[in-house]
Amino acid sequence: MGSRDRKRAERRKRKRRGAQRDAPSPDGDGNAASSAAEPATPAAPSRSELKDQAAREALEPLREGERPGAVTVGAVVSTLMAAVFWVSAVVALVTEIEVSGSEPRPAPLVLFAVVLSLMAYGMWRARYWAVLGFQALLVLIMLSAGLGLVQVTTVLQAIGTLLILGGAGALFYFMVKALARIQMPQRSPRE
Repeated sequence: MGSRDRKRAERRKRKRRGAQRDAPSPDGDGNAASSAAEPATPAAPSRSELKDQAAREALEPLREGERPGAVTVGAVVSTLMAAVFWVSAVVALVTEIEVSGSEPRPAPLVLFAVVLSLMAYGMWRARYWAVLGFQALLVLIMLSAGLGLVQVTTVLQAIGTLLILGGAGALFYFMVKALARIQMPQRSPRE
């Protein structure tokens, strides 16, 4: 018998033992239905589940028109980034400037500018999808800044990259609680 067959046989034995353990055992009269009719007592929640429950209960949903501070900062940052992309798209369209030996194409710049503008508008209105999308963008910024630390050549580059990494990380951290307060929108059931 090979090792694969042996492991398969042991796994089958364990499954049979588990099924026998989970099956209701017959009581003194040989009646298995009486033990199945009794409701099973639920297991006590773990400490982490209790902490999670307490954190959820402590959260207050946003009032109408309210926007958390981290989301406001995210909307401003997104607006500034969109403005940079809009200006870059106009410069790429109007001038014949070269970046790294080639002319930049305006179409991708316009696409990023539109996405960032929509994200800024959504965060200003405290929309769940916009905050979640901005958090995904922050993760990409943190990853690229972290990888960029490998290639720094001057102290000034290292300080700038660390500031970007720290700023994006702090904004991401504070947006987590804000995202929980915004709550995912309820979908209406289909008819």
